[in-house]
Amino acid sequence: MKQIQRRESLSITTEAGQRFDAPATLDELADLVESFPQAELLAGATDIGLWVTKQHRSMPHLISVGALAELKAIDAKVDAITFGAGVSFTDALPYLAAIHPDLERLFQRIGSTQIRNSGTLGGNIGNGSPIGDSMPALIALGATLTLRKGTVERSLPLEDYFLDYRKTARQPGDFIISVSVSRLDSLSRYGTDKISKRIDQDISAVCGGYRLELEEGIIRAARLGFGGMAGIPARARAAEAALRGKPFTEATIRDAMAALAEDFSPLSDMRASAQYRLTVAQNLLLRFYLRETGVLAQEAAE
Repeated sequence: MKQIQRRESLSITTEAGQRFDAPATLDELADLVESFPQAELLAGATDIGLWVTKQHRSMPHLISVGALAELKAIDAKVDAITFGAGVSFTDALPYLAAIHPDLERLFQRIGSTQIRNSGTLGGNIGNGSPIGDSMPALIALGATLTLRKGTVERSLPLEDYFLDYRKTARQPGDFIISVSVSRLDSLSRYGTDKISKRIDQDISAVCGGYRLELEEGIIRAARLGFGGMAGIPARARAAEAALRGKPFTEATIRDAMAALAEDFSPLSDMRASAQYRLTVAQNLLLRFYLRETGVLAQEAAE
């Protein structure tokens, strides 16, 4: 397969005017995206494939990024890991698992083996879904997104990429090239949870990620990311404020649980009611505390 793998760019236009481009270099991709900002970027096709097969949508112009080695690179350093936007969930999983075991459990529940082999981190982020599984966990880690337009790159915190329902900070001509996450240090407490009707191959009703920095029992910094609670994946800033500077106690966590009602006004849909989502998100914070303090492990042992 490697011997017959295409190494040159490809461009096909049908008689009906539909166009398919598969650039061979990152510079070619940048030129195409800047020249054709309305084209859809095709990575693993786990979403676009459904647009075609289930919604019967026509794709006037697709630009495939599947042949770009630069977007599949993983740069693992001592303090951070940078994933190219085209890195699959399967390839990212061992690196994320090394950061925290909760990330391994979360990413093993994304779709099926086939979906994880095809789907990419950049695609999961780029489509702007409010219930994408990776975003809350990565937001809690403090992930940074890097985009490129032409020859210019810019970086922004992952949470700032999401502006409104299916609306992102990606400008015409932009494309995501990488996402970087920091490793946890000795002061960090981290966790992530996915709540869905089924354990496997199901879309989350609520997904949460939590990172606290503790120093002598005091919460010095807090990052809480949630999906399924609003039109975008978002930080729970009121809850974070309720945690910062306070002792890591159940009373403090319960104050943050109450503050989540200021952060989010969830919608009801086929997956969960608004009240269920809020209650679950609040209880996930409490469960995180009970896990970190060993209460849940002790109860399980008894």
